[in-house]
Amino acid sequence: MNVHVKHVEANEWINRMIKLTKPANVIMIDGSEKQKEQLIKEAVAAGELLELNQEKLPGCYLRRSDPTDVARVENRTFICTEKEIEAGPTNKWAYAPSMNTKMYELFHNSMEGKTMYIIPYMMGPYGSPFSKIGFELTDSRYVVLSMLIMARCGNKVLEELGEDGEFVKGLHSVGTMDPEERYICHFPDEKAIYSFNSEYGGNVLQGKKCFSLRIASVIARDEMWLAEHMLILAIKKPDGQKVYVAAAFPSACGKTNLAMLVPPKKFLDEGYEVTTLGDDIAWLRKAPDGRLYAINPEYGFFGVAPGTSAKSNFNALESTKKGTIFTNVALNTDDNTVWWESLTKIPPENLLDWKGNPWTDRENTKGAHPNSRFTAPAENCPCLDEDFNSPTGVPISAIIFGGRRAKIMPLVMESFDWNHGVFLGSSMGSETTAATTGQVGVTRRDPMAMLPFCGYNMSDYFAHWIEMGEYLGDKAPKIFNVNWFRTDDDGSFMWPGFGENFRVLKWILARCEGKASGVECEIGIIPEEIDFDGLDITSEVKAELFNVDKERWDVEIEEIQAFYDKLDYVPEALEKEFEALKKRVRG
Repeated sequence: MNVHVKHVEANEWINRMIKLTKPANVIMIDGSEKQKEQLIKEAVAAGELLELNQEKLPGCYLRRSDPTDVARVENRTFICTEKEIEAGPTNKWAYAPSMNTKMYELFHNSMEGKTMYIIPYMMGPYGSPFSKIGFELTDSRYVVLSMLIMARCGNKVLEELGEDGEFVKGLHSVGTMDPEERYICHFPDEKAIYSFNSEYGGNVLQGKKCFSLRIASVIARDEMWLAEHMLILAIKKPDGQKVYVAAAFPSACGKTNLAMLVPPKKFLDEGYEVTTLGDDIAWLRKAPDGRLYAINPEYGFFGVAPGTSAKSNFNALESTKKGTIFTNVALNTDDNTVWWESLTKIPPENLLDWKGNPWTDRENTKGAHPNSRFTAPAENCPCLDEDFNSPTGVPISAIIFGGRRAKIMPLVMESFDWNHGVFLGSSMGSETTAATTGQVGVTRRDPMAMLPFCGYNMSDYFAHWIEMGEYLGDKAPKIFNVNWFRTDDDGSFMWPGFGENFRVLKWILARCEGKASGVECEIGIIPEEIDFDGLDITSEVKAELFNVDKERWDVEIEEIQAFYDKLDYVPEALEKEFEALKKRVRG
């Protein structure tokens, strides 16, 4: 059984994988609506998808996954290279030749009696110099239907690939779902991804973290650009001018909420508007005008459902209203719709939990899995920016880092310069919550929010950021740090967050334009004034939001040092920034 594509190397590889896995049938995904509808029909008939209320949620379906397969598996995710130092101490490394042998053993005959689906997909807009192409060969209809939402797929991709374009290889099989033999493997030198014994999105929708971050970060290093775990948003000013920012936050720090922020009425009435280009990944390149431009390589949203509501993120919720696949949420049997924690204050009476059982023990169990997801088309988003499909991308004026810090970080600050901003990103951390770890306030370092996603040595990654600053020169974006999670002595949040975060964006925007003042302190530049008008916040709270506690920072310095000590090396430019911080804090 053979297939034919015009690209010689791709054709040879695809047919070699067919011989290895021995599927009963092979289907090329063409991107057509007709083919998609046929796959949905088959998936529903096979019990792989549950059709939801098509009047209330047109084109929407529910997927229940294997209970052992509900999240990314970092302990089974490997960077496979010849030398361990290429992966570095923050990645799980495997010797590439040995892991290649292991993968071939697992995939041998793995698709017997099944259909192999060949998905040609593009990360990024059609016709864009930013964009990259991949193939994912899979035996899962769920993966195909999800990839059709998350990436541009089909015949048009093959046209753009042509006969000699570059591509990333990807092979996936559901296998036996044995969690002990679950592998998510990345081979940067081969530009290849293999995932086996999983069907969870983050492990098997290979265009997402696997390609767009782990493999792309290596390509970006080699080609002198950045592949980052960042949202992209636009702020439209009353005069009609738009300013674009990118922001990186670890999980549970409000990245999607910021990407789809709705400004308070006060600012909407003044003529401000926020639109989104992406909520998760940004590819950033130096353009001919010398500035850093960004695209979102994805085509959809793969969002966490619990916590998403009309109040917390109206635009995200609206994005799920049609053409969406929900995974591991609860089912409302009264009207055949979905539910998850925080969607409504009071849960519906008749719910099946994420495993498909009646949800009876509501005090001790969750209706939806905490990592339940929605895979929704970006085109559904009410605040989607008009330049979402722009092949040239958008110019980035500011890069924002942030985490969940109760006492250390101010509400917002600007770095002194690019290298200081890279230092802030390299040392950034986020404090855990009781809901996730059972311990409150434990700081986990997650540099640039890329710790699980960088495809090579983290020390080299920092050095690449420093080099990018030199490459961009005086046209490099300004770098900021935000913290929506400062707490008072009672543990209550001091800042209202959500839409009010626009006030912080407004100061950042003004700083980029040279229209707002700032005051240098030990750790950065903090606002001299910020727009608090209309907020019920005391002068004491305002002061505390920007207070720098030197005793706490003395401890922070020790924790940063402990993290740096785990790396293979720290670039000289960051060592200088760290020493300068110590002098400013300790005198």
